[in-house]
Amino acid sequence: MNKKIIVLCLMLALFFALVIGVFSLPSFSAWESKDVSRYYMDNSLEKTGSSSVVSAIVWDFRGFDTMGEETVLFTATAGILTLMAVGFRRRK
Repeated sequence: MNKKIIVLCLMLALFFALVIGVFSLPSFSAWESKDVSRYYMDNSLEKTGSSSVVSAIVWDFRGFDTMGEETVLFTATAGILTLMAVGFRRRK
């Protein structure tokens, strides 16, 4: 088979997989487990010792997600500063 036909078939398969995935998502108001937010509200003081529910969720319950986001932000900042430093050296 021609490479163009193979690439076209793969792109069409990916497109249909994405369309099926989007249409199979639940709507915004139809969460299957609304009890997660209730759990956070009821247990944030007892489990974390934090009086702020938002900081308890961000730093204690979702700590690994926050660490990942901070790693991405740090990497982006380091990359931008490196590019700026290289650009300033080339100007001189």
